[in-house]
Amino acid sequence: MKHVAIAGNIGAGKTTLAEKLGSHFDWTVLYEDVDDNPYLQDFYENMPRWSFNLQVYFLNSRFGQIKQIQEGDHTVIQDRTIYEDAHIFAPNLYEMSLMSERDFQNYINLFKTINALYRAPDLLIYLKASIPTLVNQIKKRGRAYEEGIRIEYLTRLNNYYEGWIDNYKAGNLLVVNVDEVNFAEKEEDLQFVIDEVANKLASLRQEA
Repeated sequence: MKHVAIAGNIGAGKTTLAEKLGSHFDWTVLYEDVDDNPYLQDFYENMPRWSFNLQVYFLNSRFGQIKQIQEGDHTVIQDRTIYEDAHIFAPNLYEMSLMSERDFQNYINLFKTINALYRAPDLLIYLKASIPTLVNQIKKRGRAYEEGIRIEYLTRLNNYYEGWIDNYKAGNLLVVNVDEVNFAEKEEDLQFVIDEVANKLASLRQEA
């Protein structure tokens, strides 16, 4: 058991949960490269121009994390997965005409090449959240580059997430409904998630 990953839409609480689970289980946390990402601000200001650059940057960053995880000797929890780039964000940008046909096909072919080189996470935790919950949590954290995110954009991403999770067969899955479980602010809700994760990991060890 080396690789636990958290997936979810913008504002779902991935980083918060990764930190809390990492602290509880003594796992190393690998964060999504947001603060040092050289394309993110430009992307939100001009999506058609920078979409391909941004997605390739994230693809490379997350593949580097996977390589680090699989070559290491301890358990790591990853904030967002490489699958979300290829199955959610890139297709959504393409469908919205924010990424060209040429760039999208190039990106997908690159992902397929990389995808053959690694194993799926031992456990994927999906944070399911409604649009009002996402909007509220995005406002709370107050990141300047997220101020222009439109509800339509979040809704489209949520639809892609639901379709992806409904068909996820790559590995083991745990779904946490963020509308009902406030692990960020309620200790009892956090303990509920910890217990769910612990039970899932115990089951996986028995199967192994």
